[in-house]
Amino acid sequence: MKNTTTIALREFKSYLASPMAYVVTGIFLVLTGFFFSISSDTYYETSIRGFLGIGSILLLLLASVLTMRLLAEERKMGTLELLLTAPVRDSEVIAGKFLGSLGMLTAMLVLTFYYPLLLMWFGDPDWGPIATGYLGLFLLGGASLAVGLFASSLTSNQLVAAVVAGGILGALWFAGAAADLLPEALGEVINYVSLSYHFPDFMRGMIDTRGIIYYLSITVLFLFLAIRSLENSRWS
Repeated sequence: MKNTTTIALREFKSYLASPMAYVVTGIFLVLTGFFFSISSDTYYETSIRGFLGIGSILLLLLASVLTMRLLAEERKMGTLELLLTAPVRDSEVIAGKFLGSLGMLTAMLVLTFYYPLLLMWFGDPDWGPIATGYLGLFLLGGASLAVGLFASSLTSNQLVAAVVAGGILGALWFAGAAADLLPEALGEVINYVSLSYHFPDFMRGMIDTRGIIYYLSITVLFLFLAIRSLENSRWS
């Protein structure tokens, strides 16, 4: 646990020292703020639907950027070999880097808390959908970061890692669109594994344990794949 915490803190501090993190955060805040302000739901229903809708898409895109350097840069700079020869387990490396990026994601979401605060100032918002919406964003973001970390473990090129992560996340997000073209039974399965299938429930204020289990399962699956990829690097 100590090794994981040390790696997580190191990664989080490296985000704070990187201009890219501030650029990504700035883009996230500007775009979500714009869609929050122009959404009719914001004023007539005192909700953050406008923010949640664009926020979910942005998380998919920005997660690839946030994670592309986590292992790819280590591999390119030659520091991955040093890390692998240190007295630290592969699972601790992956968990630490994931928690560091998750800390950055949490900071980004915390900076958007002024959206519901504005609604509280000008109206009487329903806090149930707001709370579940943020929970959905956090779970979706965590799953996206796990996918990005896995992609970063496959290559030493950060751009390639970002493209691979974006491709996987795009396929998982839009999988539901292909479900209508498939037989009903298979379509239901494809729908269930789509990242976009479970998120609307959180936007409506519903906490479905199936959605929580799904996002956590995607996170664990891709962290496991990242660990296996790192193990292959150790022996290759």
